[in-house]
Amino acid sequence: MAAVELEWIPETLYNTAISAVVDNYSRSRRDIRSLPENIQFDVYYKLYQQGQLCQLGGEFCELEVFAKVLRASDKRHLLHHCFQALMDHGVKVASVLANSFSRRCSYIAESDAHVKEKAIQFGFILGGFLSDAGWYCDAEKVFLSCLQLCTLHDEVLHWYRAVECCVRLLHVRNGNCKYHQGEETFKLAQSYMDKLAKHGHQANKAALYGELCALLFAKSHYDEAYSWCIEAMKEITEGLPVKVVVDVLRQASKACVVKREFRKAEQLIKHSVFLAREHFGHKHPKYSDALLDYGFYLLNVDNICQSVAIYQTALDIRQSVFGGKNIHVATAHEDLAYSSYVHQYSSGKFDNALFHAERAIDIITHILPEDHLLLASSKRVKALILEEIAIDCHNKETEERLLQEAYDLHLSSLQLAKKAFGEFNVQTAKHYGNLGRLYQSMRKFKEAEEMHIKAIQIKEQLLGQEDYEVALSVGHLASLYNYDMNQYEDAERLYRRSIAIGKKLFGEGYSGLEYDYRGLIKLYNSVGNYEKVFEYHNVLSNWNRLRDRQFAVADALEDVNTSPQQTQEVVQAFLLAQRYGPTRPCLG
Repeated sequence: MAAVELEWIPETLYNTAISAVVDNYSRSRRDIRSLPENIQFDVYYKLYQQGQLCQLGGEFCELEVFAKVLRASDKRHLLHHCFQALMDHGVKVASVLANSFSRRCSYIAESDAHVKEKAIQFGFILGGFLSDAGWYCDAEKVFLSCLQLCTLHDEVLHWYRAVECCVRLLHVRNGNCKYHQGEETFKLAQSYMDKLAKHGHQANKAALYGELCALLFAKSHYDEAYSWCIEAMKEITEGLPVKVVVDVLRQASKACVVKREFRKAEQLIKHSVFLAREHFGHKHPKYSDALLDYGFYLLNVDNICQSVAIYQTALDIRQSVFGGKNIHVATAHEDLAYSSYVHQYSSGKFDNALFHAERAIDIITHILPEDHLLLASSKRVKALILEEIAIDCHNKETEERLLQEAYDLHLSSLQLAKKAFGEFNVQTAKHYGNLGRLYQSMRKFKEAEEMHIKAIQIKEQLLGQEDYEVALSVGHLASLYNYDMNQYEDAERLYRRSIAIGKKLFGEGYSGLEYDYRGLIKLYNSVGNYEKVFEYHNVLSNWNRLRDRQFAVADALEDVNTSPQQTQEVVQAFLLAQRYGPTRPCLG
């Protein structure tokens, strides 16, 4: 059943009564707490609407009060508004609640099992809310307290609870880039799974394997992520919570994208988007989660214009739900910044992309430490944009300032990536490649060559000779040799290699081919091979005609409004395809 849209539409008389209670808040405070949870929440929401955030903060910082507010589950959308407003106002309600819950768990350590069970159940609700709202550190503290309670009883029920707790803990650690601790959490969950199996019990592993897939994907361990997404898909059964199904499908889709299994990725992400919209509604954060991964798929199959539209829709949803300085809003800004940068690359109009990149960085630095890994990708995107703006700038002083700022951002991103992932990682290689491009713009050609070669070597070893990421770096090195170092033979060889990979993965209409074709036209002009110049002018013209036809009609959102298949059919089709090897990539 689709979720009811959450809007403030009270009856006039009821609204008048709520306003009267709020007007007499100081005298009515104790009586308000005895009201039914829905009415009590409406009083608090009116406090929020009237800007009485200090009073609202005083209420929400009390664990018993917030526990009751959380029971008004049909008003969760509005609760996020209040909560975020308090956090923006400087009321650290998330950490206050987490600390209060942790203290309560320590107090009841010696209590009866049913008391601890009740606390664990509430901890799942509180931690789940904090996790959904993006306050991962505080959610982690709540789940760790729950896990501690689970370990006090060595019995089947608490083993099940410990597994569930580990899944939730792994999710927040993934969200907060604590990947090493996340791996330890997964191992702990497996140990509880083994205990259950030895006593004849089974826990569904779909959510656990889906979170492991997310962790491995974030670390760029793409082969392992793909293998675990298959295991997660095997665990999807009738009766599994829709949230788990949506998350597994979208994680599996991302794993398929980076393995260039585009047909599988398309089927999985479209069904995930359909399920999220059908079950949660078009204003729900879970729908925005699915949309962001749909945008990722579209960007990677070269449907850039549609990916921008999807990312914008996801951002709009997150801003309407959370608003303010929220980590979920920041990540949506970053995704939109990068897709806008790619979309406007040929036009040179980067104002919109720069706005979103700077907004992402502003939010993240307000919430998290300055050395947090989440800043690496946002800084990288801003640096890419600044470099292009600098290149088109006609003021030498401004150009140098922008290039220096881009350099500082790229260097910071590289250091964060190396600290988190080490030298031998795809993310680190991407940052080397970005520095290579920047050095070229700064006319430091030897340094640029060194960075590009390093990026290619790492990517080839990790991803193989014919991966999209390898083609990008090869094309960048070809451009350096062609435009700035006059190494035309090497440039020609590299351009042809980049073109071959692009055509194989994406077809004749791939957008990245334009830069390789234009590079070859310039190269053949430079060496006086005018027959080849004429040949590649024709190739470029044919490419332009293909691009005009490609994606001309498709509306990515309309495309997922209905699903011709049931979830089990989608799952079985995916698993069946594993028996017959990889599907041919296509531009879905």
